[in-house]
Amino acid sequence: MKKANRIAIVGATGMVGKAFLSILEEKFFVNAEVDLLASKKSEGKKVTFRGSEYVIADLAEYDFSNTDLALFSAGASVSAKFAPIAVSQGCVVVDNSSCFRYEADIPLIVPEVNGHNLNDYKVPGIIANPNCSTIQMLVALKPIHDEFKIERIDITTLQAVSGTGKEATEELRDQLSSYGGNKNIESKIYPKQIANNALPQCDVFEENRYTKEENKLLKETHKILDPNIHVSATCVRVPVLNGHSESIHIKTAKPISEKTAIKVMQETPGLKVHYGSGSQDYPTAATDADGDDLVHVGRIRKDLWSDKRINLWVVADNLLKGAALNSVQIAELIFD
Repeated sequence: MKKANRIAIVGATGMVGKAFLSILEEKFFVNAEVDLLASKKSEGKKVTFRGSEYVIADLAEYDFSNTDLALFSAGASVSAKFAPIAVSQGCVVVDNSSCFRYEADIPLIVPEVNGHNLNDYKVPGIIANPNCSTIQMLVALKPIHDEFKIERIDITTLQAVSGTGKEATEELRDQLSSYGGNKNIESKIYPKQIANNALPQCDVFEENRYTKEENKLLKETHKILDPNIHVSATCVRVPVLNGHSESIHIKTAKPISEKTAIKVMQETPGLKVHYGSGSQDYPTAATDADGDDLVHVGRIRKDLWSDKRINLWVVADNLLKGAALNSVQIAELIFD
């Protein structure tokens, strides 16, 4: 395998960029040199990493020719411009934006689900990291699909504000501090206040009246897992700082055994199963997902009316497994 001797983090000052730094601090590619890149306005800012002070460099001025791997998380427009430049200079790009996810010749990867698609991957090139909600859902559902063949997924997501970024996180904190029963709090990031509220809108509405986030779950499930699965999603933004939660109802082609479903999920890398009674039966975003590398699943119960249906509750850290960690795990499939 190729060595990743030098790594560039593009978008190093953002929330996902900071998550990259956190997991590269001591867990992954610890012997690689790391360059931190951002826009011109962040140039010169200093970040402490691995016990040393690093200076943020201007992405527009960076030469990728001596860099093996670039981890992009600076938005689709930045990726569209600079990822091809990086590849042309010999660098492998793992991109966390939506820019390349639906291009037929660019792999869209969740390592536990379809990492084998990179077995014959030729470098340099671009690999797309899926949407955070898709990643945690498919890590949980892959073993069930292998065993029982999923035909339909109905999912409701409850998504933390960190998925929108730093400004959304600050807006929630500000709104909570000034709430006091006021129903007319100013909102700049979301169309309506997020404090003490739930917004059934993640991203913009599209022509089919589903939001872009909801349509992502459909498109990405088809590309990553199985194009024949019917997917219906409702994505909700909730006043949680970090960690996405999902209520998932699935229909399978053959009768599903709760015992077998639990067994195959317990045997899946990257997945932790919670099964019991009371609070032991389920994980939550705050107590289990936030800051943790694993996808957690609980509330596993068969449908009351059909032996081909089952319900799950899934939580994960959207900045880690939903973004930075999954990207680094993709890179590990290519580099030592």
